[in-house]
Amino acid sequence: MKQFNIPNQYKSSFIQDIKRARKAEDKLKRDFSPTFIKREHVTFILARHFGFCYGVENAVEKIYHTLEEFPNKRVFLLSQMIHNPIVNEDLLSRGVNFIMDTQGNQLIDWDSINKNDIVVTPAFGTTLEIEQLLINKNIDIKTFDTTCPFVEKVWKRSAKLGNSNHTIIIHGKANHEETRATFSHSKHTGKAIVIKDIEEAKILGELILNNGKQEDLNSIFKDNMSEHLKIDKDFNKLGVVNQTTMLASETHEIAEYFKTIMIKKYGEESIKNHFADTRDTLCYATNDNQNATLALMKEKADFAVVVGGYNSSNTTHLVELLEQKFETFFISSEKKISSANEILSFNYKTKQEEPKFFPIPKSSNEPLNIIVTCGASCPDRIMEDVIQKLDYLFNVKD
Repeated sequence: MKQFNIPNQYKSSFIQDIKRARKAEDKLKRDFSPTFIKREHVTFILARHFGFCYGVENAVEKIYHTLEEFPNKRVFLLSQMIHNPIVNEDLLSRGVNFIMDTQGNQLIDWDSINKNDIVVTPAFGTTLEIEQLLINKNIDIKTFDTTCPFVEKVWKRSAKLGNSNHTIIIHGKANHEETRATFSHSKHTGKAIVIKDIEEAKILGELILNNGKQEDLNSIFKDNMSEHLKIDKDFNKLGVVNQTTMLASETHEIAEYFKTIMIKKYGEESIKNHFADTRDTLCYATNDNQNATLALMKEKADFAVVVGGYNSSNTTHLVELLEQKFETFFISSEKKISSANEILSFNYKTKQEEPKFFPIPKSSNEPLNIIVTCGASCPDRIMEDVIQKLDYLFNVKD
């Protein structure tokens, strides 16, 4: 796989040594068992896979290279480069301007951007509408496009479905940059609708199966479906794709559910004419990180720490998995860990940071077992800083 030249500030020789050793003994990546780092009073249990993925490294390399190559040009990003606050804050400090926020709200007026400016497309990709707007301004959209190839793979799958008259069901978060882009590309070649979870899938499934009312479809899914999508004629052929960072188990459950709906409606003998058995469209890194997290859940640990951006979908899903078994803390950096064993943990449900205390056994002399992992947009350096901070707190004894 290609090696990327990312800034030294995001690298960690400690983490790279661990990853290099695991890769050497498991070249085919079939072993998802964790790595154990034993200290005097703490054993750290690290996920087999974590940190910058191919798409993120590609995007980070390109944006920093662009800043070096064009020091006298204004450089804009369509939105956040990746969902990591430390990376985005550094880019802002270097003069990069964000045109929109992560929700698609305008921060800089399009009229203030011209053909002499550089506009970088982030790893999530962008919509066809924004691409056309940039083309109309004579802005180069190819040279500075850092769209992840695994996102583009989903777009190609969607195009194939659309061209064969399938309505495309997108499992994703409608306000996420990647899903907005996938929705735009999908509805260009066919009819498309975005659902966020199995609950919404079941609502749509009941409408399909029971010849539901058009006004119900319009009301429930509103802006998250193609214009003129008709419940009575556009749901006789279906295909499912997803935002690449969703939980694999959820996407599989949703796809199987819609397959069942189509079998009930048309019969199993003709299912191939009504449901496209697309393979899962999660990226390899999301699959690896989730499988490695599932392996962590087989271990015994006192608590888990997940590091990454709070608006990172793939990181949030790691928290969702681990909290099923462990008390799990979600932090953006080591700065969220205080010297008094207190931690400022992000609650992804309330969207707020909450002060908490580590669940440390008071009477036990046994070493603590701490699970640590991070999302695909978290630099190795931040991961190392978190481990070092925890190591300092729990290995310094009175």
